[in-house]
Amino acid sequence: MSLPPPLPPPAAARDPVTPEGRLGLVTPELWASGAPLQAQPPLRREAQEEEEEEEGEETGVQGAWGTGTAEQRRRGWGETAEAAAAEKGQVEAVGTAAAAAAAGSVSPARGAGDGRGGWWWLLAWLRRRQPQCCPCVAPLPRSAAHCCHGGTKMAALAYNLGKREINHYFSVRSAKVLALVAVLLLAVCHLASRRYRGNDSCEYLLSSGRFLGEKVWQPHSCMMHKYKISEAKNCLVDKHIAFIGDSRIRQLFYSFVKIINPQFKEEGNKHENIPFEDKIASVKVDFLWHPEVNGSMKQCIKVWTEVFFLQDSVAKPHVIVAGAATWSIKIHNGSNEALSQYKMNITSIAPLLEKLAKTSDVYWVLQDPVYEDLLSENRKMITNEKIDAYNEAAVSILNSSTRNSKSNVKMFSVSKLIAQETITESLDGLHLPESSRETSAMILMNVYCNKILKPVDGSCCQPQPPLTLIQKLAACFFTLSIIGYLIFYIIHRNTHRKNKSCTDLESGEEKKNIINPPVSPLEILLQSFCKLGLIMAYFYMCDRANLFMKENKFYTHSTFFIPIIYILVLGVFYNENTKETKVLNREQTDEWKGWMQLVILIYHISGASTFLPVYMHIRVLVAAYLFQTGYGHFSYFWIKGDFGIHRVCQVLFRLNFLVVVLCIVMDRPYQFYYFVPLVTVWFMVIYVTLALWPQIIQKKANGNCFWHFGLLLKLAFLLLCICFLAYSQGAFEKIFSLWPFSKCFELKGNVYEWWFRWRLDRYVVFHGMLFAFIYLALQKRQILSEGKGEPLFSNKVSNFLLFISVVSFLTYSIWASSCKNKAECNELHPSVSVVQILAFILIRNIPGYARSVYSSFFAWFGRISLELFICQYHIWLAADTRGILVLIPGNPMLNIIVSTFIFVCVAHEISQITNDLAQIIIPKDNSSLLKRLACIAAFFCGLLILSSIQDKSRH
Repeated sequence: MSLPPPLPPPAAARDPVTPEGRLGLVTPELWASGAPLQAQPPLRREAQEEEEEEEGEETGVQGAWGTGTAEQRRRGWGETAEAAAAEKGQVEAVGTAAAAAAAGSVSPARGAGDGRGGWWWLLAWLRRRQPQCCPCVAPLPRSAAHCCHGGTKMAALAYNLGKREINHYFSVRSAKVLALVAVLLLAVCHLASRRYRGNDSCEYLLSSGRFLGEKVWQPHSCMMHKYKISEAKNCLVDKHIAFIGDSRIRQLFYSFVKIINPQFKEEGNKHENIPFEDKIASVKVDFLWHPEVNGSMKQCIKVWTEVFFLQDSVAKPHVIVAGAATWSIKIHNGSNEALSQYKMNITSIAPLLEKLAKTSDVYWVLQDPVYEDLLSENRKMITNEKIDAYNEAAVSILNSSTRNSKSNVKMFSVSKLIAQETITESLDGLHLPESSRETSAMILMNVYCNKILKPVDGSCCQPQPPLTLIQKLAACFFTLSIIGYLIFYIIHRNTHRKNKSCTDLESGEEKKNIINPPVSPLEILLQSFCKLGLIMAYFYMCDRANLFMKENKFYTHSTFFIPIIYILVLGVFYNENTKETKVLNREQTDEWKGWMQLVILIYHISGASTFLPVYMHIRVLVAAYLFQTGYGHFSYFWIKGDFGIHRVCQVLFRLNFLVVVLCIVMDRPYQFYYFVPLVTVWFMVIYVTLALWPQIIQKKANGNCFWHFGLLLKLAFLLLCICFLAYSQGAFEKIFSLWPFSKCFELKGNVYEWWFRWRLDRYVVFHGMLFAFIYLALQKRQILSEGKGEPLFSNKVSNFLLFISVVSFLTYSIWASSCKNKAECNELHPSVSVVQILAFILIRNIPGYARSVYSSFFAWFGRISLELFICQYHIWLAADTRGILVLIPGNPMLNIIVSTFIFVCVAHEISQITNDLAQIIIPKDNSSLLKRLACIAAFFCGLLILSSIQDKSRH
């Protein structure tokens, strides 16, 4: 039944301080838009509601509490036209009070101006309102089909108001502030920890750690490099290493030598000295049999302290590894007298070891525990209690030695931790299994060689790299930007205070209203570089300074697939209706980029590249990014015909700005961030292909079909060039080895890495361009049905294509899972990756219902996917993606949560900074743009000159 609208509540009933008093009616559409809270005049509200209703009819967007679209009302999903018209006035007048009542923000006493406040009007309206049971709108549960519209709307508006308040107080801005506070607190904590515990990561490597899985050892918050034969020989050239001790030290000697020469066999008399020498690399490693800490061991060590250069047989070693105790326990049947004698002997040896430690690296190996159940009868006296007593004696005596110099005797206690986890695998209960010995030997190699070779993924024992000339200049520039912005802000704030309107103390009214002046480009520029400077300082602290810690990756199926399930659930949960239903519309491509980027991030942090099926599917995701590059840029040039320099500069700036800054700040070559050079080069290839004469665009081709053949000839010529460069490595390397291309595309002195990366996805951009051409041609001839809820083709054709797509998708996955090695898979990948990409596009777009929705969760990440991909190198991962950044040591789960939160906030802020700077640095005016380009060219010339000077100084 139609009811006249109730009278509006008196003025006194409206509380101006309540949210609803400020905002008026808060609609679900307004909340979903994410707009900031602000006052809306009643007339503007009514006009806005009409506009939103028209937009809903056009796009088919359903609101959970709205009146529904025209199509919904025709199908009986929304309200009837009569009910909607009758309630239009009622909801606007009563909705505010209803929302406030449900939220608990309006009380009867507060709204009792004339005895009839907001609650009175609400109750009166509810008494007059006759219950009408009708189906609710589609997004509500089916169980609520028989509900009362008034109650539903009150609850909906109350829920909506609460969501708006949450969004008002917790937004992206507040998240970034929280991330900044977290970074400052973590930096202070790590600085305090380093002052208290020391700044030497070697101590972590030698004394603490844990097993990842069964065989991978993870030192406490630093990364251990796995040395290859060539690296070990390069590090130990002209070096002499001596192992002195009992049978356990002999085991460590064999494992160390096998890093240099894996064919070296454990044979010969075990109770005698064992020499090893690699004459090609001039490496000498000796084992000296001294099973007890006694006069014999003391004499051997004393010789090294008294002579520096004698014969090779007695020359002082560069590294000395010593340790013994179990023989003393065994021979003396574990007596206390033997322990006392051990203390006396090691006390006499301690000064000699300390003297050697001034010029050599000296390590004392603590005794590993035993597995008492497996010990033979003649070893039963070697108990873990006795071993602990001997270890305590060694530590107390050697640590009490004079420590005035930087080089001291280092306690190799980590082998004890390793043995505690693996001693049960021992064959005799005394000697460690081979895997444990190999781990201890690799730790020794890291302790000595990391500071020499400085491997990227070996952060333990590495000093902080010195600042280069370019890094120092960049630091000066960002410091000046921060100072300049602070000065500008102070001046602007003082000016604003002077011009601020004064308040009449008698009347309490303002004399004049001041409109905030527009923000000047200079202020935006200074503010952007100020924020960027702070962000780059965080980048440097994470991956170049030794402030924060790093850990190695370790892959397990659970560390990869469980996070994938989490993000899939979140992505499905946050789904919305699309504004348009065309194939690969903007919202859908943002969604596609978003979930692909999240999967790639999980792939990188979990170390899943070691699992070949996952590796091959990730290769498809990278190819899909390039496919979208071909599809998107071709579509733009084909439809718009805009080949102006402004468009090119905008794209190149947005793609390369962050990478160029990171190359300067992090001292890395441009090719290190391989994906950005790849996308940049392919964009230029697309531009040159379409911009060269004859320029063929859609507007011209519509008049004459002959132009379509001309475009196909262009694409065919492009394909021919791609094939030539793919199979002619020499020609490719000659092109990109020319200066200045060589400075951009060389990595480790050659362009092979660039050729490999380019060749791996050489056809997929062409496939994207071809797909765009075919799709736009079909769309122009109205062959496709892209209406809301409609299948893309007829039912038979759609079902057939869906079946083929699903089969193709699964076939590729089966093939990728059955590959034997990466080389074989990579050879076929360029030709077959498009199969799964096209299959996904068809599965995603043929059904009308699938094309009509998208995941806002994935789309949000898709809009910052480029920044996420680049930033992960240094502030989420570590050691240039080889490891994991450790902000909170000892708690991997909490560390991932905190570092991910900061990482996402930083990526979002950099995206905004890039957009702001692009508007200023790349103006639309051609004359101004040419001047800016001249300045940019001069900047890069200076950068190349400084880089050349820097390279010469390094060599």
